Amino acid sequence: MKRGQIVEGYVESCDYPCKARVKCEEGIVAVKNALPGQKVLVRIGRSRDGRADGTLVEVVGRSTLETGRICAHFGDCGGCAYLSMSEEDEMNLKGEQMKKLFAQRVSQSTSKYGREPEWDGIRQSPKVYGYRNKMEFSFGDETKGGDLNVGLHKRGAFHDIIDTSDCMIVDEDYRTILTLTRDYFRENKTPFYHKTTHSGYLRNLMVRKAAYTGEILVCLVSASSEKWGEDDSILLEGYIKALTSASYTGKLAGIIHIICDALSDAIIPDKTEVIYGEDHINDRLLGLDFKIGPYSFFQTNSYSAEVLYGMVREYVEKCGGADGKTVYDLYCGTGTIAQIAAPSASKVYGVEIIPEAVEAAVKNAERNGIDNCEFICGDVLKVLDDLTDKPDIIILDPPRDGIHPKALPKIIDYGVDHIIYISCKPTSLERDLEELLAGGYMIERYGCVNQFPWTREVETVMLLRKA
Repeated sequence: MKRGQIVEGYVESCDYPCKARVKCEEGIVAVKNALPGQKVLVRIGRSRDGRADGTLVEVVGRSTLETGRICAHFGDCGGCAYLSMSEEDEMNLKGEQMKKLFAQRVSQSTSKYGREPEWDGIRQSPKVYGYRNKMEFSFGDETKGGDLNVGLHKRGAFHDIIDTSDCMIVDEDYRTILTLTRDYFRENKTPFYHKTTHSGYLRNLMVRKAAYTGEILVCLVSASSEKWGEDDSILLEGYIKALTSASYTGKLAGIIHIICDALSDAIIPDKTEVIYGEDHINDRLLGLDFKIGPYSFFQTNSYSAEVLYGMVREYVEKCGGADGKTVYDLYCGTGTIAQIAAPSASKVYGVEIIPEAVEAAVKNAERNGIDNCEFICGDVLKVLDDLTDKPDIIILDPPRDGIHPKALPKIIDYGVDHIIYISCKPTSLERDLEELLAGGYMIERYGCVNQFPWTREVETVMLLRKA
């Protein structure tokens, strides 16, 4: 197999995160975004010893697993990977992916400590369509010089933005806001921000909608008017009028204008201004009230978050409960898990590096009448050196990259009987397990939740016990 060569083959398997193994006459090719049973054309990239990495060119034969619904953007959009499958088949595929991913660590734990971990399977989200409570869209064009679009990136493309106004993982209010925003700024001939020339105005559109209250927060992210070279006051007044005049199934709670002149594609706010209504929305989770601002970390699927946190609660009970115990909730976000553990614990310490999230956690605890949670703003790596109250249980819910390699030994050194590790990127958990197993912890049980139906991602929960 040579670089640039196009080969045909069948997909034998699909590992996390949607990494397919394609068998062809020339050898084995690893490719993303293909499903077991498909017949595909693949362009070869790197090749060595009969194995290669490739790029999917075309699906020329469908899999027998493809019996589900698809939207107009499926295959072009970089969001969903499994939308063409049935719910049952997607669940089975993801469950097997997780068992395969952790197989080596499970074997290590079993052989070292003489006890095979319990596999709790995969649990489904109660809602699989229109489930997201937050979406970040980008402004741009689908082809160079084309009409303004606001939507998601085209699969495998850095610049191309496709109109995803028919997206099935958000509800109709998102689609209303997306279409209205696109049409309004098209009519006003407003330029989008070009990443290469660092010129233009429109950058991102972030929408949050509370699952239980229906409150909606719209955040328009733009370059500053000074950088753009135009006065944006009249433009924004018109946008506010357009949004407030529209009809929603929920209720528009606020509109925020975020000014971002950062060179990167990330939303790094230079200024945040409320231009209509409130600066937050209110939602409920497991009977608790939460105030959610534009930068608050909150699980993007509220429906399955209740399943996920219910699983965490089960694991706390499996390790003897939190009655009278000190609990560390590291990487606590807005304090959801801390407040779930608080009613039975003597003390809960939540640590989070994002100031806005810590501020929200404190206010959320006050709203829920919880007074035994202390939230600390800082890097887990540094905060652990200052905490003197030793924990009995540690709950970890780190960002996608996992735990800082220097923080992990500090966590292990506490020697607590149980650690509960929640991961939105299972490969990070799999990596961290090497040190946790070496540090004297065994895997007691593990499972996952289909937190993000139809996408590549899955949320995992693992209970580790000091051997």
